[in-house]
Amino acid sequence: MGKSMNSKEAKKRVKELRTQIEYHNNLYYNEDSPEISDYEYDLLTRELKALEQEFPELITKNSPTQKVGGKAKREAGVLIEHDVPMLSLQDVFSEEEVLEFVGKMRKELENPKFTVEMKIDGLSMALRYEDGELKHGITRGDGLIGEDVTENARVIQNVKTSLEEKLSYLEVRGEVYMAKADFEHTNEIQELMNKKTFANPRNCAAGTLRQLDADIVKERGLSIFVFNVQAVNGKEFDSHSQSLEWLKKQGLPVVDYRVCETEEEVWEAICQIGDMRGKLPYDIDGAVVKVDELKDRELLGNTSKVPKWAVAYKYPPEEKETKLLDIELSVGRTGRITPTAIFEPVRLCGTKVERATLHNQDFIDDLDICIGDTIVVYKSGEIIPKVRKVIKEKRPEGAARYQIAPVCPVCGAKAVREENTADIRCSGANCPAQLIQHIINFVGRDAMDIKGFGAAYVEGLIEEGYLHTIADIYTLKDHKEELVEKGIIGKEKNTAKLLDMIENSKENEPYRLLTGLGIRNIGKSAAKDLMSYFKSIDALMAASLEELVAVPDIGEVTSEGLYQYFREPENVEILNKLREAGVRMEAAEDTKGEKLAGLTFVVTGTLPTMGRSEAQELIEKNGGKVSGSVSKKTSYVLAGEAAGSKLAKAQELGVPVLTEEEFLKMLE
Repeated sequence: MGKSMNSKEAKKRVKELRTQIEYHNNLYYNEDSPEISDYEYDLLTRELKALEQEFPELITKNSPTQKVGGKAKREAGVLIEHDVPMLSLQDVFSEEEVLEFVGKMRKELENPKFTVEMKIDGLSMALRYEDGELKHGITRGDGLIGEDVTENARVIQNVKTSLEEKLSYLEVRGEVYMAKADFEHTNEIQELMNKKTFANPRNCAAGTLRQLDADIVKERGLSIFVFNVQAVNGKEFDSHSQSLEWLKKQGLPVVDYRVCETEEEVWEAICQIGDMRGKLPYDIDGAVVKVDELKDRELLGNTSKVPKWAVAYKYPPEEKETKLLDIELSVGRTGRITPTAIFEPVRLCGTKVERATLHNQDFIDDLDICIGDTIVVYKSGEIIPKVRKVIKEKRPEGAARYQIAPVCPVCGAKAVREENTADIRCSGANCPAQLIQHIINFVGRDAMDIKGFGAAYVEGLIEEGYLHTIADIYTLKDHKEELVEKGIIGKEKNTAKLLDMIENSKENEPYRLLTGLGIRNIGKSAAKDLMSYFKSIDALMAASLEELVAVPDIGEVTSEGLYQYFREPENVEILNKLREAGVRMEAAEDTKGEKLAGLTFVVTGTLPTMGRSEAQELIEKNGGKVSGSVSKKTSYVLAGEAAGSKLAKAQELGVPVLTEEEFLKMLE
């Protein structure tokens, strides 16, 4: 790696690594939405450290290796400075590195002892007690300053608000987490309320702790394990293990730990914890090895980022062998056929897994997959199940590589591989699988926005023969009595409500209709641009290929797809039926105001009275533009509650931040 690089190459690679690490730091610490596994992230960090060690002139104080990754968020609560910095830990990944650390400590210290603890997969929080009573709960933030989340800390189910021994001051550090059962329960509720579900327990715990409503925190059932005494008055401890035992007596939930003396004992303890991973009711992402004697810790000290007396061993991504039973094919809205592996169930990272995507035929060919094969599956980012490889030595005799058949698995129409892509698509115009997804897209929020028209209703209406195309949605009113009698949409009141929503949708701006047609590469933004240019669906249908290409931001491939779509007789017939049903085809006259002309806005967070799309429409109607990211060119950031990293970026760049009230005053 570093040895084969010259200074110029190293400088370039260091810059790339820092950009990647900062990006993933923000997703993990501030957005609670990691895209890669801890293991993949740690590999990036180790490469950067190695290069900085070889080329020390490239080290800067702002390098991710020199600081903790998160930022305290101002919008989530008052900021509080930590009495004792909440440092991160040096990560190690092999038995050799663990033994090297222990050996080094044994050389530098006199007969040291070590604690080996579970590393809970959650987020750090400090608890401050005064005279035995809980006064503050503070997130780690950037390690020096955190957010005040005291009211939320008080309702965490095993946080003690009052201790047995009333010491004048005590600060402890713990890890807030969500048990797997509580996580599953929370996601069930999110689904019932048609809200976005959480990716994993850590994300859910992090998002919950930053809620501004303590009732939500209590309802979701967070927990904590305490793993360190940060500061104490009125009590002295000789060792870390002694302090943990005292904390237990105070009724605080203390992390599981073992005291060890030799390298062998330390590694055995790590292996024992690793063996428990899948059986625990909560997630762990490693084991922490610490020097036990507190005087030894003082002697060793800290770097700017990590203590020298501890390391965190990260277990490799969990993998398991299993037998591939079948490959299931599904058809999406655009006709794309996706293969999914069905295998004998295994437990990975504490959850049962029996399916994983195989992406496309190229992926299947690269792995050389046959049904009946023994495959190795793992969880990417400990979230998404994936197939890593095939154990060819265990392949059954006579097995043949799986080939996606050239026919649609749903309707039997010809399936064709698109030129220069890995995609195989169904060519059938009336494929039921495509129809379900097509109608769900049509009634969705970005398209015709027919509220209450859920997937279950779509499937039921197709199954009962009421929907064959999107145009049939507007004939449902003719079957009202039958629908009520069959209860497909519900009783009379619910059916009438949905039919009214369908009727009202006829008045939508035609860009919504264009979005809902499901033409490839035509989303909401492109549909708006096209309707602004052509003013009507009829004018768009009549446009030549040259006229389509001339539209700003509409490329050649998109133009060709659009042109072909309007030359298919079936599509023209559907649009004629929609026109006859009274669906609006003409765009309203351009009455765009000038109050926000020349200004670019970024909308972030939850606004008090309006949704983000509503705010976006207001901005555009008044001549402004809306961007998805904050830059020096941003005029204003319109921020609501829990605005996140975009607000922090605006403050960093000096971009003015508006409340909803201030924004509305601009429009008066």
